[in-house]
Amino acid sequence: MKKALLLILLFPFAATSAIADKLRLPADAPPAFQAECGSCHVVFPPQLMIADDWRRVMRSLDKHYGDNASLDEKTRLILEDFHVRNAGNARKVGAGRTARAGEPPRLTQTDWFQREHRKVSAADWKDAKVKTPANCAACHTQAAEGSYREREIVMPDGRRWKD
Repeated sequence: MKKALLLILLFPFAATSAIADKLRLPADAPPAFQAECGSCHVVFPPQLMIADDWRRVMRSLDKHYGDNASLDEKTRLILEDFHVRNAGNARKVGAGRTARAGEPPRLTQTDWFQREHRKVSAADWKDAKVKTPANCAACHTQAAEGSYREREIVMPDGRRWKD
Protein backbone atom coordinates (compact mmCIF):
# COMPACT_ATOMS: atom_id res chain seq x y z
CA MET A 1 0.00 0.00 0.00
CA LYS A 2 2.76 2.44 0.94
CA LYS A 3 4.68 1.53 -2.21
CA ALA A 4 1.64 2.22 -4.44
CA LEU A 5 1.05 5.57 -2.72
CA LEU A 6 4.70 6.50 -3.16
CA LEU A 7 4.55 5.65 -6.88
CA ILE A 8 1.44 7.76 -7.36
CA LEU A 9 3.05 10.70 -5.54
CA LEU A 10 6.30 10.41 -7.49
CA PHE A 11 4.68 9.63 -10.84
CA PRO A 12 1.18 11.14 -10.81
CA PHE A 13 0.49 10.13 -14.42
CA ALA A 14 1.69 6.53 -14.03
CA ALA A 15 -1.82 5.47 -13.05
CA THR A 16 -3.52 7.45 -15.79
CA SER A 17 -4.52 4.44 -17.88
CA ALA A 18 -5.97 2.82 -14.76
CA ILE A 19 -8.04 5.97 -14.23
CA ALA A 20 -9.72 5.41 -17.59
CA ASP A 21 -10.79 1.94 -16.48
CA LYS A 22 -12.68 3.42 -13.53
CA LEU A 23 -14.77 6.12 -15.13
CA ARG A 24 -18.03 4.76 -13.90
CA LEU A 25 -20.79 7.28 -13.81
CA PRO A 26 -21.46 8.58 -10.30
CA ALA A 27 -24.36 6.85 -8.55
CA ASP A 28 -25.95 10.21 -7.77
CA ALA A 29 -26.36 11.14 -11.44
CA PRO A 30 -29.67 12.99 -11.84
CA PRO A 31 -32.19 11.45 -14.26
CA ALA A 32 -31.75 14.48 -16.52
CA PHE A 33 -28.08 13.53 -17.06
CA GLN A 34 -28.89 10.48 -19.16
CA ALA A 35 -32.12 11.94 -20.54
CA GLU A 36 -30.66 15.25 -21.73
CA CYS A 37 -26.96 14.59 -22.33
CA GLY A 38 -27.42 10.99 -23.45
CA SER A 39 -30.10 11.87 -25.99
CA CYS A 40 -27.40 13.12 -28.42
CA HIS A 41 -24.18 11.37 -27.41
CA VAL A 42 -22.72 8.89 -24.94
CA VAL A 43 -22.79 10.57 -21.56
CA PHE A 44 -19.26 11.60 -20.69
CA PRO A 45 -18.11 10.86 -17.15
CA PRO A 46 -17.77 14.21 -15.38
CA GLN A 47 -14.27 13.24 -14.24
CA LEU A 48 -13.01 13.88 -17.79
CA MET A 49 -12.94 17.66 -17.35
CA ILE A 50 -12.26 20.09 -14.53
CA ALA A 51 -15.01 22.05 -12.77
CA ASP A 52 -14.30 25.36 -14.52
CA ASP A 53 -14.53 23.68 -17.93
CA TRP A 54 -17.86 22.07 -17.03
CA ARG A 55 -19.17 25.43 -15.88
CA ARG A 56 -18.23 26.93 -19.25
CA VAL A 57 -19.90 24.05 -21.12
CA MET A 58 -23.10 24.26 -19.08
CA ARG A 59 -23.32 28.04 -19.44
CA SER A 60 -23.11 27.96 -23.23
CA LEU A 61 -25.63 25.23 -24.08
CA ASP A 62 -27.23 27.42 -26.73
CA LYS A 63 -23.98 26.97 -28.69
CA HIS A 64 -23.16 23.40 -27.69
CA TYR A 65 -20.55 22.34 -30.25
CA GLY A 66 -22.67 23.54 -33.15
CA ASP A 67 -26.06 22.59 -31.69
CA ASN A 68 -28.58 24.30 -29.48
CA ALA A 69 -28.79 22.13 -26.36
CA SER A 70 -30.54 24.72 -24.21
CA LEU A 71 -32.34 23.52 -21.11
CA ASP A 72 -34.73 25.11 -18.70
CA GLU A 73 -32.76 26.89 -15.96
CA LYS A 74 -33.66 24.44 -13.20
CA THR A 75 -32.41 21.43 -15.20
CA ARG A 76 -29.32 23.30 -16.33
CA LEU A 77 -28.42 24.16 -12.73
CA ILE A 78 -28.96 20.55 -11.60
CA LEU A 79 -26.69 19.25 -14.35
CA GLU A 80 -24.07 21.94 -13.83
CA ASP A 81 -23.96 21.15 -10.10
CA PHE A 82 -23.62 17.43 -10.83
CA HIS A 83 -20.76 17.97 -13.31
CA VAL A 84 -18.93 20.40 -11.03
CA ARG A 85 -19.25 18.16 -7.93
CA ASN A 86 -17.88 15.18 -9.85
CA ALA A 87 -15.32 17.00 -12.00
CA GLY A 88 -11.82 15.70 -12.57
CA ASN A 89 -8.64 16.84 -10.91
CA ALA A 90 -6.68 19.41 -12.94
CA ARG A 91 -3.40 17.55 -12.30
CA LYS A 92 -4.83 14.38 -13.85
CA VAL A 93 -6.93 15.62 -16.73
CA GLY A 94 -5.65 19.13 -17.39
CA ALA A 95 -7.79 21.98 -18.62
CA GLY A 96 -9.36 21.93 -22.06
CA ARG A 97 -7.82 24.17 -24.67
CA THR A 98 -10.10 25.76 -27.23
CA ALA A 99 -9.22 26.28 -30.86
CA ARG A 100 -11.16 29.54 -31.14
CA ALA A 101 -12.04 32.19 -28.61
CA GLY A 102 -15.55 31.75 -27.29
CA GLU A 103 -15.72 27.99 -27.95
CA PRO A 104 -16.57 25.73 -25.05
CA PRO A 105 -13.78 23.50 -23.73
CA ARG A 106 -13.43 20.08 -25.30
CA LEU A 107 -12.59 16.97 -23.32
CA THR A 108 -10.73 15.80 -26.42
CA GLN A 109 -8.31 18.69 -25.91
CA THR A 110 -7.41 17.89 -22.31
CA ASP A 111 -3.91 16.77 -21.49
CA TRP A 112 -5.31 13.43 -20.31
CA PHE A 113 -7.17 12.73 -23.57
CA GLN A 114 -4.19 13.74 -25.67
CA ARG A 115 -1.87 11.48 -23.65
CA GLU A 116 -4.23 8.50 -23.77
CA HIS A 117 -4.83 8.77 -27.51
CA ARG A 118 -1.37 9.76 -28.74
CA LYS A 119 -0.83 6.39 -30.47
CA VAL A 120 -4.11 6.44 -32.40
CA SER A 121 -3.28 6.79 -36.08
CA ALA A 122 -4.55 9.60 -38.30
CA ALA A 123 -6.31 6.96 -40.42
CA ASP A 124 -8.29 5.76 -37.40
CA TRP A 125 -9.37 9.31 -36.53
CA LYS A 126 -10.49 9.88 -40.14
CA ASP A 127 -12.48 6.64 -40.37
CA ALA A 128 -16.17 7.20 -41.20
CA LYS A 129 -17.15 5.17 -38.11
CA VAL A 130 -15.33 7.61 -35.85
CA LYS A 131 -16.20 11.01 -37.39
CA THR A 132 -15.05 12.93 -34.28
CA PRO A 133 -12.67 12.23 -31.38
CA ALA A 134 -15.64 12.76 -29.03
CA ASN A 135 -17.31 9.63 -30.44
CA CYS A 136 -15.89 7.39 -27.72
CA ALA A 137 -18.25 4.54 -28.57
CA ALA A 138 -16.65 4.18 -32.02
CA CYS A 139 -13.74 2.29 -30.41
CA HIS A 140 -14.60 1.93 -26.72
CA THR A 141 -17.18 -0.84 -26.97
CA GLN A 142 -18.41 -0.37 -23.39
CA ALA A 143 -18.37 3.45 -23.26
CA ALA A 144 -22.12 3.61 -22.77
CA GLU A 145 -21.63 1.69 -19.52
CA GLY A 146 -18.77 3.97 -18.44
CA SER A 147 -16.01 1.43 -19.09
CA TYR A 148 -12.97 2.42 -21.12
CA ARG A 149 -10.70 -0.56 -20.48
CA GLU A 150 -8.03 -1.12 -23.11
CA ARG A 151 -9.06 -4.75 -23.53
CA GLU A 152 -12.51 -3.54 -24.67
CA ILE A 153 -11.17 -1.30 -27.44
CA VAL A 154 -11.93 -2.35 -31.00
CA MET A 155 -10.60 -0.05 -33.69
CA PRO A 156 -12.81 0.96 -36.65
CA ASP A 157 -11.26 -1.66 -38.91
CA GLY A 158 -12.12 -4.43 -36.40
CA ARG A 159 -8.67 -4.97 -34.89
CA ARG A 160 -8.23 -5.07 -31.12
CA TRP A 161 -6.19 -2.30 -29.56
CA LYS A 162 -2.63 -3.19 -28.65
CA ASP A 163 -0.52 -0.60 -26.89
